[in-house]
Amino acid sequence: MSTGKIAIVGAGPSGCFLAQSLLKAAPDLQVDLIDRLPVPYGLVRYGVAADHQGTKAVARQFARVFGRQGAEFHGNVTLGADVTLEALQGAYDAVVLAAGLSNDRPLGVPGAELPGVWGAGLITRALYEHPDAGTLPDLGPRPLIVGNGNVAIDLLRLLAKQPDELEGSDLGPVATDWLSQSGIEEITITGRSPAAQAKFDTVMIKELSKLSGVTIHVEGAGSSEDAAEAKKIEAVLALHGHATGPRRVTFRFGLAPLAVEGDDHVTAMRFQTAAGEETLPCSSVLTAIGFCADGQLPRDALLSEAQDVEAGVLAPGLYATGWFRRGPRGTIPENRADAQALAGRILADLSPDPAKPGRAILADLDARVDYAGWTRIDAHETATAPEGRVRAKIARREEMLRRAREEES
Repeated sequence: MSTGKIAIVGAGPSGCFLAQSLLKAAPDLQVDLIDRLPVPYGLVRYGVAADHQGTKAVARQFARVFGRQGAEFHGNVTLGADVTLEALQGAYDAVVLAAGLSNDRPLGVPGAELPGVWGAGLITRALYEHPDAGTLPDLGPRPLIVGNGNVAIDLLRLLAKQPDELEGSDLGPVATDWLSQSGIEEITITGRSPAAQAKFDTVMIKELSKLSGVTIHVEGAGSSEDAAEAKKIEAVLALHGHATGPRRVTFRFGLAPLAVEGDDHVTAMRFQTAAGEETLPCSSVLTAIGFCADGQLPRDALLSEAQDVEAGVLAPGLYATGWFRRGPRGTIPENRADAQALAGRILADLSPDPAKPGRAILADLDARVDYAGWTRIDAHETATAPEGRVRAKIARREEMLRRAREEES
């Protein structure tokens, strides 16, 4: 019987979990993970907070997908430029879109295009040295965060930390200097929802109680008879009055954005509250309200015409998983269950065609980085880590490619 050939577009958590599930169930499969970056692991490397190394440790599990289970990595390969989706569909028995969602969801209110409005994804990619990121902006003394999910709390925590609290992270020197020299005096974090229905996990909120240089104030947390909601409120209220330093952090709830105000730069943000309109002065606005597709794949059209979105089936032989399928919700571990279910569906549908070339169509791409190339990048980054850091990330794509091609000594 011919061996099935499966291409997964996206080597982040959802793609790696899917490869793991497929190869566990059918070890003889040929599974290829294709990524536009020269390095694997996606959000684990560029989305998980630099000071959450415990979460990033899942990369060791993903490494076994390549090192032991036999999946192959094809990095620095851009869909549409280096290989088309149609070509992949012609070469593989199944193609899975696991590309995630990389763009910040627009704020969608008047003034949202003013200088000084920044998406959380844009900020965190620059903080975590994504090769396509821009420079870190000046946030001024009073940044305001819109959103109360885990991404918003990650951003708040990093902006509020003292330099010595970044020990053990993988934050680079540019980002470290940017944080330590920010001049931030006060951070306001606002949520449309009441505290009881905020999107953050309570463990993320409790972590803020360890901050050493802040004074935290909580306004309008409210109350609830529901046990789960009461627990969330309790976690937030436990922060009220935490005072270990001069930088002020204020939580506000039930604030629906109406407009960003300012002439040639942000000066304030106007909200609708239960008591009427309220304007909060600020020096910048950081939006952490979700993510959307980057436009490289026609996600909306694919989902609207899908055979079975819930099962991850877009069309015969074409599938989707992770955030690309279900939108920007769910944690990294939740992608595992998604992947396991999809793996079962793919294997049930699979009808291998021995005439399909599979990974042979990628072999002639000169700029392609394989898994051995990634291990050389990884080894260099960990070997050159400065004191207090676990690695020194290579931020420039050209330098990544050069390291990937170096002969092993």
